[in-house]
Amino acid sequence: MQNKKHNSSPASPSPSASSLSPALWVLVVIAITINLRPFLTAVGPLGQAIRDSTGMGLSQLSWLTLLPMALMGVGAWVAPTVSRWIGARSAICGSLLLIALGCALRLPSAGAAVLLATAALCGAGVALIQGVLPGAIKRESPRHVAQMMGLYSCALMGGGAFGAQISPLAMQWGWDWRAALALWTVPVLIALPLAWYAFGQINEHHSNNAVSSTQTQSSDTGWLIRRPRTWLLMACFGLVNGGYAAIVAWLAPFYQTHGWSAAKSGTLVAILSIAQATAALTLPALAARHQDRRPWIAFTLLCQLLGFAVLIWWPDAAPTLNAIVLGVGLGGCFALMMVVALDHLPSPSQAGALNALMQGGGFLLASLAPWVIAQLHEATGKFESGWMYQLGAVCVVCVLVARLSPSRYSVVMKAP
Repeated sequence: MQNKKHNSSPASPSPSASSLSPALWVLVVIAITINLRPFLTAVGPLGQAIRDSTGMGLSQLSWLTLLPMALMGVGAWVAPTVSRWIGARSAICGSLLLIALGCALRLPSAGAAVLLATAALCGAGVALIQGVLPGAIKRESPRHVAQMMGLYSCALMGGGAFGAQISPLAMQWGWDWRAALALWTVPVLIALPLAWYAFGQINEHHSNNAVSSTQTQSSDTGWLIRRPRTWLLMACFGLVNGGYAAIVAWLAPFYQTHGWSAAKSGTLVAILSIAQATAALTLPALAARHQDRRPWIAFTLLCQLLGFAVLIWWPDAAPTLNAIVLGVGLGGCFALMMVVALDHLPSPSQAGALNALMQGGGFLLASLAPWVIAQLHEATGKFESGWMYQLGAVCVVCVLVARLSPSRYSVVMKAP
């Protein structure tokens, strides 16, 4: 069984070993993760106001999603090294400070150059957290990896829902769009002291012998990049998250071309994000009963196929219901792919490194989707061609995930 496999690893501490209470650990994971998406999802519903104020075109606007996601990719690759150099505590808290700074700088002056620079700051901060936190979750919750990764993914998508809903509402309440973007500084500053305390406790516990064992294993993970399975995971994760990036960037503007207001289109993105969060929380928990996650991944891919098909051919038929279906597909697949990556290796440090590599290459690939859709829109004058592109990407993933048999994990990831 999977849990026995994880617990037998010498690098996996017993669940009761840490001095950090499980309830506090859950709270810390939620508080940190909920800050990783609002700065992205708030932009789409406010896109028209941003364009009117700054003169940015669709291609330029796509960079507000493309740039941070590309940095998430690059940052995920360097996150394990940064974590070894400065420790998980400094990496996580320093990253939260970068996100807070990026959000706060949007308030005084937010021209196109400032928006891009702040998107880069936020993306860099998110990248390090996404590269460090999954490995910490596997180390601190070895018997509940699927459930905790579901919670992590749920908080990630839930934060996205807040960004999509609250920022356009703030504009309705009379806030300037700059203030509606900058308000996401506040929850980051709330999470910062919690993270500082919790990771201080974790570091103190692991300073004796667990961390030395983990670092010995994690310092030799270059062989992972030479494994074809690593690249397969990158492709699956990247193509699926390209769908998420596309939705974040263009779903609200798409429905605004159908006559919807910024607030109403933002509500639709929020509903989709809530569906993502719900699926991200529940599907990994259900899939935890079986080592083979592929049937559940297939279900999420079917939801995505249906969701993008409706956007192409019947966008006004039942937009709220379709947003829920698409959200279940995107959120559930994201969380399950994170679990699958961690399943491949029993060592938390090596599994975390594989997860970081998957996220790195995946987010680099995903970052292209908003730009591609902007180019297709400029060529055709419609968003439907972009949704068709995403439909094709999901079809590719359907073929690739068939190879993710757990019986082959030990073979395909055998260390040299």
